[in-house]
Amino acid sequence: MAFYSEKVMNHFQNPRNVGEIKDADGIGEVGNPVCGDMMTFYIKVKDDKLEDVKFKTFGCGAAIAVSSMVSEIAIGKTLEEAMNITNAMVAKELGGLPPNKMHCSNLGATALHKAIEDYKNKQKEKK
Repeated sequence: MAFYSEKVMNHFQNPRNVGEIKDADGIGEVGNPVCGDMMTFYIKVKDDKLEDVKFKTFGCGAAIAVSSMVSEIAIGKTLEEAMNITNAMVAKELGGLPPNKMHCSNLGATALHKAIEDYKNKQKEKK
């Protein structure tokens, strides 16, 4: 059994910002078919800042904890700041992840970045 930090367990057992934003400004979805983890991030943008971030994750405890942590880190950040959130940063914030679960941390930041890219593409289409 993998060892998880207290912070990982807390975010797994009490995930923050779970859900869906019905009129999301951007949606990003990633999946890892090898482990079966799937993440979808929903963002609401106001004045170039992430006003709200929600997620739905199907996966292991680490994947849920990573999604929860990414959402917490991202809310209130500018789009540029949010694009600078890295997988390593997320794993560090969680107090580390077991080596066989590091791939989960890759999914969270990637899903958030895809949601921001989706938002930016929608903005371009409006112009």
